[in-house]
Amino acid sequence: MSRYWSDLQPGETFATGQLTLDREAILDFAAEFDPQPYHLDNAAAEDSIFGGLCASGWQVTALMMRLLTDTLHQQGVPVMGIDSVPSLRWKAPVFVDDTLQGKVTIRGGENNSRQAGCGRTHMDITVHNQDGRPVIELNAVLLVAHGEHSDAA
Repeated sequence: MSRYWSDLQPGETFATGQLTLDREAILDFAAEFDPQPYHLDNAAAEDSIFGGLCASGWQVTALMMRLLTDTLHQQGVPVMGIDSVPSLRWKAPVFVDDTLQGKVTIRGGENNSRQAGCGRTHMDITVHNQDGRPVIELNAVLLVAHGEHSDAA
């Protein structure tokens, strides 16, 4: 069953699935995209402000997108694209074998005058580690299809 733009109600919340980040994934991503010593070398990481090998914030952001996309797909939400990410904050480092899960809250939305057939949906997203500690917080504006039954179309 599909859930269109008008079906997503302000205040609605849902949890994403979970992902666990292993050492190899951290090293592979860092080597290709963010080669900082604290992402690549245990000794350098231990001497850093993080105190241990940790994932790139950009990797954590990409994992958040995976969690969000999988969850919206499972709920039948036809995402047409992302309009913007007005805010993004990395709150805490993500270490080897941390398990991540997101919480999504629908803030609201409006009709999209720039693109017919979809509305803009504002979402607050927080990803927590296995201890419940927030590791990333962001606000994203997704473009979601109106659908045939929507009175916004």
